[in-house]
Amino acid sequence: MTAELGANRVDSITEYHAHVYYRPETKAEAAALREALGARFPVRLGRWHDALVGPHTQSMYQVAFAAEVFAQVMPWLMLHRGGLDVLVHPMTGDELADHTAHAAWLGQRLPLRLEALAPGR
Repeated sequence: MTAELGANRVDSITEYHAHVYYRPETKAEAAALREALGARFPVRLGRWHDALVGPHTQSMYQVAFAAEVFAQVMPWLMLHRGGLDVLVHPMTGDELADHTAHAAWLGQRLPLRLEALAPGR
């Protein structure tokens, strides 16, 4: 990949999503993390999804944030996620690549239902 191509790809990131996964016994820990994220950073906190939604195979909530705060949010999540698993991915317009090739996992990599994602969409 040329430097120019790489630079164009970074320019195409509109924002990031962090999916914080939880189980019934870790929901209180997930709630504390959610509250701390909302208090510390300019993020949009998504709804709780106790029922499975989209490609996710475990209960989760989404945290959306601008590319400009990635360098602050990501290290903080690395140190404060506790035992929760977190998927962080860019939004480039390609849902499949964003959730797979472009994704970073904190904790365990969980399976995703890739058929729920459309490439290039």
